[in-house]
Amino acid sequence: MFLNFFYALRQHGLPVSLHEYLSLLQALRAGLVRYSLDDFYALCRAIMVKDESQLDRFDLLFGAYFQGLSELPDDFFSARIPADWLETAFRRQLSEEERAALQKLGGLDALMERFRELLDEQNERHSGGNKWIGTGGTSPFGAQGYHPEGFRMGGESAGHRTAIKVWEQRDFKNLDDQVELNTRNIKLLLKRLRHFTREGLAEELDVEDTIRKTSENAGLLDLSLVPTRKNRIKVLMLMDIGGSMDDHVELCAQLFSAARHEFKQLEYFYFHNCVYESVWRDNSRRFHERMPTLELIHKYNSDYKLIFVGDAAMSPYEIYYRGGSVEHYNDEPGITWLKRLSQHFRDLIWINPNPEYTWAYYESTTILREFTKYRMFPMTVQGLIGAMKCLKNRNLNYTNQVWGE
Repeated sequence: MFLNFFYALRQHGLPVSLHEYLSLLQALRAGLVRYSLDDFYALCRAIMVKDESQLDRFDLLFGAYFQGLSELPDDFFSARIPADWLETAFRRQLSEEERAALQKLGGLDALMERFRELLDEQNERHSGGNKWIGTGGTSPFGAQGYHPEGFRMGGESAGHRTAIKVWEQRDFKNLDDQVELNTRNIKLLLKRLRHFTREGLAEELDVEDTIRKTSENAGLLDLSLVPTRKNRIKVLMLMDIGGSMDDHVELCAQLFSAARHEFKQLEYFYFHNCVYESVWRDNSRRFHERMPTLELIHKYNSDYKLIFVGDAAMSPYEIYYRGGSVEHYNDEPGITWLKRLSQHFRDLIWINPNPEYTWAYYESTTILREFTKYRMFPMTVQGLIGAMKCLKNRNLNYTNQVWGE
């Protein structure tokens, strides 16, 4: 654990050597700090940092590497193990044969009907079974267990990401538009979408025309002024947030930051998995401040370039079914809202942060690729080159364009 932290410090430019690393281990063995993260931080800083100019960088690296750790009590190892830890540890490790034996219940309607029946019958807590609403088992209704299709009743995901509804209020974080690290290449790629026009007062010197007129005027200076060139491209970004997109937060934040820098007329909103009747601007207030999708269509003209950003990995019910949303009951299927957006915004693409070789594993990704007429692109250098080409020429898509310059 500490060796990887040592390597992280070296990779980010802190001049630490093996001598400092061994000194840290020796101090820990001597018991200079107990189970206190603050004391451990002070010890590391005293040993590893040799110049005050390195303090900020060390603090950032320490916070990122040991994120989630909190101060432990002195009697931590002798204390009784909390019951919720035991419940989490009870997650069953199923073999491939056992997973194959678990059958889907036949769609969203069948799941809802069976869920209502269990609510009427069940009157106590269950854990580790295959029928009731509980934890750690193979029932379609529970948390921290496994089933190929079902509802997650609160709590943290067990990591399988097969729930088609989640009964909890989840908090998502906004993407950071101030991220600068590793965004330079993305900015260069987004420049390909720029569209310059000259508007307003003639206040910029036209050097070539000035030289030409001055030469024609026998050397007498004749200034030629033109209006300033302005980038008039207008972009609307709809970004998937939360759930499986948590794996791509850093990459999407870099894309978002670059887009905010390059496009002066950029509007952005968030959605979760699929677009429904409303979207939102601030994830911390997404349950209180939303914009109806119809209002979004009416507010922004059809000359906006529409860019979806998301992994397109979800249950097909979320696209095709009423009530298929993982978080609420939607009166109209997601595909209905997607079609309305595509009919209004003629130029649209979908940028997918998942590696391209994984797209075939998700039925929903195939569905959305067809919906976009194969204008879905991976979030890579070549993918963004192709995406910008498509937004400038709606006759191109991922399959028929020429890659490269």
